[in-house]
Amino acid sequence: MDTKVLSSGIRYSNLPESYVRPESERPRLSEVSECENVPVIDLGCEDRNQIIQQVSFACKYYGFFQVINHGVSKEAVEKMLKVAHDFFELPLDEKVKLYSDDPSKTMRLSTSFNVKKEKVHNWRDYLRLHCYPLDKYVPEWPSNPPSFKEIVSHYSVQVRELGYRLQELISESLGLEKDYVKNVLGEQGQHMAVNYYPPCPEPELTYGLPGHTDPNALTILLQDLQVAGLQALSNGRYKSVWHRAIVNADKERMSVASFLCPYDHALISPAKPLTEDGSGAVYRDFTYAEYYSKFWSRNLDQEHCLELFKN
Repeated sequence: MDTKVLSSGIRYSNLPESYVRPESERPRLSEVSECENVPVIDLGCEDRNQIIQQVSFACKYYGFFQVINHGVSKEAVEKMLKVAHDFFELPLDEKVKLYSDDPSKTMRLSTSFNVKKEKVHNWRDYLRLHCYPLDKYVPEWPSNPPSFKEIVSHYSVQVRELGYRLQELISESLGLEKDYVKNVLGEQGQHMAVNYYPPCPEPELTYGLPGHTDPNALTILLQDLQVAGLQALSNGRYKSVWHRAIVNADKERMSVASFLCPYDHALISPAKPLTEDGSGAVYRDFTYAEYYSKFWSRNLDQEHCLELFKN
């Protein structure tokens, strides 16, 4: 491939060799079935105890859930998706100015996951942004499309508010004080990955992203919602959902993932009330910076990074 990114305007007739997964690691699309029982939680429900019970069930048995009446406006969602699509439609020479394969950069366009480390690439381009505090990071965001900064800022503020509400519900669902998780995580960072999965000539041979868990406290995915990264705080009661992205031969696909991340020096450890029954801590204490560094030093589809911190 001559271009650094997939969103180059080239329509491939065959999958480049660097994207072809070994036979044992392929998606087996014919075996993929729809999940018909995704937990749907109405945050507009007046019975808070009912919401808390539903959150507990979803986190324990699914690791993710969908929310409705969540407070993020329809207008903000529609504009976010539109400006994301417009960004990836920009001319290639405009986009590649933002390209970097350095995971430490706070704003970058890149491809796959971690091209320096991985042996097989993933059929995805993505724009990675840091979103909090906005006044620090917005100046480095793309200037094209012209409305990008305003629209993404507005969406990010609403998503952060939703994230805080969800963390309160998760705390209460564990029998903890409402602000327990927020207090432990400190002044949380906020990142965004705007994912673009172009049409793939041979989708049965590759992934958009292979099976993985996310290295943060909470992931809010546009249209879907999954709770990730809370396994340590819950002492293993709640699991981060293992998820993957498959690709389509005919259609492009977009998603916008927003991540709430603990403060770098936040000490992640099991909540004391959850170990007072003598069960002991499943995981050793660690800082978020230590965990995040370990995550980016590995391939995405290796074992759950949290396993490295077990007692």
